[in-house]
Amino acid sequence: MPEHRVRPARTALALRCRAVTEARWFAVAVFVLILVNAALLGIETYSGVAADWHHWLRAAEHTCLAAFTVEILLRMAAHADRPRAFLKDPWNLFDLAVVLCAFLPFLRENSTVLRLLRLARVLRTARFLPQLRVVLVAVARSLPGTLSFLLVGALLLYVYAMVGWVFFGRHDPEHYGSLGRAVLTLFLLMTLDGIGDAVHAGLDISRWSLLYYGSYVLLASFVLVNVLVGVVITSLDEARDMDQDKPPAEPPHTDPPTDDHLSLRRRIDEARRALDALEQELGGSAPDASAGTAAQGRLQV
Repeated sequence: MPEHRVRPARTALALRCRAVTEARWFAVAVFVLILVNAALLGIETYSGVAADWHHWLRAAEHTCLAAFTVEILLRMAAHADRPRAFLKDPWNLFDLAVVLCAFLPFLRENSTVLRLLRLARVLRTARFLPQLRVVLVAVARSLPGTLSFLLVGALLLYVYAMVGWVFFGRHDPEHYGSLGRAVLTLFLLMTLDGIGDAVHAGLDISRWSLLYYGSYVLLASFVLVNVLVGVVITSLDEARDMDQDKPPAEPPHTDPPTDDHLSLRRRIDEARRALDALEQELGGSAPDASAGTAAQGRLQV
């Protein structure tokens, strides 16, 4: 089949599928399907109901999988004229991976992994909820800053845990008897839960414990937490700007010229050449006519 006939067929298929996938009822139907899938996962946690309705639940799961497969096929067909646009969208890749993994044999045999894959479908609600999508993008963009925060927090916990073990290890072995216990105690104190009891117990050991706990609370509970909040808010603003400034979709490919178009262009080119030749003939005859008139004037004189 000629290529110029294949491309219009792809364009027509993409336009028809795009009209379906961009319709409001389609988005609502997929959103309801995701909620039904989440409800099925919740029902299966009740052993009695899962045993009594085992066949119905399996049938409902297969129905949901078939519906998700049809949905992703429609989304792929909607990009038949521009398949790169489908692959550039990370949400399309996520949906495709979730659906394809359900058909892999070694994953279907593992019920735990299969449940996790079904649980991943719930995250697809972010496609239909813009605010949730912005939050997820913000969390992903804040990961580099969060890792830096975790490194600084781990260093702070290590230093204060060692200092606590040195000063309070003999007197309070339950909380500072080892490095691990000291880290766990300080990690719980980061939420300010039980900080009063810890300060009173420390004052019975040494008055310097007030400086120890005061500096730790100031750095861990106020400075580090505020830094983390600042990183997340900055990432949230960036994600919101990215969502508002999405690049426009690629225009569909124009249909290649058909035989009728080529013949019409050929006729137009021939007409233009004929007009150019006629213009040249008229331009060349004008000087000859003026010269003849001048000669006649001389003879009359």
